[in-house]
Amino acid sequence: MEFIRSSAISIWSILDPLYYSLTRLTYIEKDSPAKCIFRVRLTKYKGSPTLLEDGTQINKNDLMIKIHLHNVRLIKEMRNAKNDFQKVIQIYRCVQQSMPYLAAYVENHKQIGEIKGIVGITLLNKGTNKLGFESFQLKSKLYRIFKLTSLLPIYLLSNQNKNGIFGTEPTYLMMSKDKLIGRYNVK
Repeated sequence: MEFIRSSAISIWSILDPLYYSLTRLTYIEKDSPAKCIFRVRLTKYKGSPTLLEDGTQINKNDLMIKIHLHNVRLIKEMRNAKNDFQKVIQIYRCVQQSMPYLAAYVENHKQIGEIKGIVGITLLNKGTNKLGFESFQLKSKLYRIFKLTSLLPIYLLSNQNKNGIFGTEPTYLMMSKDKLIGRYNVK
């Protein structure tokens, strides 16, 4: 099983640059991408209207920064973790250390006045509220199935047991622009 996992990660590492270019992702830290686990792109929100805790209303077609974890890098970094708890801690720390870079990216974006916040879709939703994220279920059954299917390879490569570190449902993670900048701006 480990041989299959290692082979899949190697293939994924080779294909990742193609995925990166096809999805219009960008590194937040272009000069030093190893500092930040996020890759991002500007997008229009297509989900249901959502009211965040700070009063920010997110509606269809609002401009958002979509965040993507650099999964292949994250999986490589988690290889030496002895158990799922260590994996969770590693992921949490990577995300936590990357948040100030994300805040600076959003604050310095040329369209900052139009950006409402950040959004991601993930199976990693435990503990995200401690980072300032709010989680919401995907309401479209078809989209939920699509996202679950697309996240399945990550799930299989990351988990070594049936209980795993992931939830069973993909969820939106959101944070308003103001909350992100207020909480993580290091100026």
